[in-house]
Amino acid sequence: MSHLFILLAAIGLDRVVGDPPWLWQRVPHPVVLFGKAIDLFEKPLNRTTFTAEGRRLNGVITIVLLLIASAVVGLVLSSIFEALGVVGLVLEIVVVGVFLAQKSLGDHVQAVADGLLGQGLDGGRRAVAMIVGRDPKTLDEAGVSRAAIESLSENFADGVVAPVFWYAIAGLPGILAYKMLNTADSMIGHKNERFLDFGWASARLDDLANWPAARLSAVFIALAAWLKLGAGAGRRSFSAALRDSGLHRSPNSGWPEAAMAGALDLQLAGPRVYGGVRVSEPMMHAAGRSDAGPADILIGIRVFYLACTMMAAFVAVAWLIARLF
Repeated sequence: MSHLFILLAAIGLDRVVGDPPWLWQRVPHPVVLFGKAIDLFEKPLNRTTFTAEGRRLNGVITIVLLLIASAVVGLVLSSIFEALGVVGLVLEIVVVGVFLAQKSLGDHVQAVADGLLGQGLDGGRRAVAMIVGRDPKTLDEAGVSRAAIESLSENFADGVVAPVFWYAIAGLPGILAYKMLNTADSMIGHKNERFLDFGWASARLDDLANWPAARLSAVFIALAAWLKLGAGAGRRSFSAALRDSGLHRSPNSGWPEAAMAGALDLQLAGPRVYGGVRVSEPMMHAAGRSDAGPADILIGIRVFYLACTMMAAFVAVAWLIARLF
């Protein structure tokens, strides 16, 4: 049976079940295990006693070995699941679903809107602090709302579309290797004194791995905006993605964020504070509104879920075409 069918079923499972807290309170999430594996390399190989060139080489070796190990585990799991027949099919659907983040992402962003509506600015700040790295104390209601929407759109690309893309391309080895790389980027890909050299390769490879998904995510958001909010929103979304995606400091995150900015007719990105340090960036879709609120978060969530549905429809069409040939 085509692995695209497994992918489609996994997308459906993740949409309904998500990441149940009761499960991950009892057993470690695979991403936690990835993090432990990264730590095993980082602590001995990223010491200040190494030169900058030595730390960079160690970082290259680290991520290459971790990606190879992840792909090998994926190959082994594929062989086991294939031998188990229907039981293996179900297990593979579950494993793939674990690495997707539709429901968990939607729930976390929904919590920000609920916090603002139910507990005011303090409630919104507490909820948004769970999903963004910026200092929540510097955010007013509009800032909290924009941060939630930016996180929603950015994580749609690397938490949903990218793992779907890499499973579609390379099966379990592809999705496991991608999630290892994405975890490494989040842990050691920072441009600070500690990780600038050691995490260089992980950051660059993550940019490369997310390149297709970032652009696909913008397309799905724009199509969802067209269907949900009207043709004008869809055109704004496409236009903003093409025009403003390059304003973001990331070569990829600007695509879904600009697309969502255009869809909601909101200004996104711009100046913000991380750990007391102000980061100045241009606004994406600068002609949009600046007065974001919880209602915009809720509309963004609806666009997000419809974009996920558009992605699933794309996979379904690909599966049907594959069955014909």
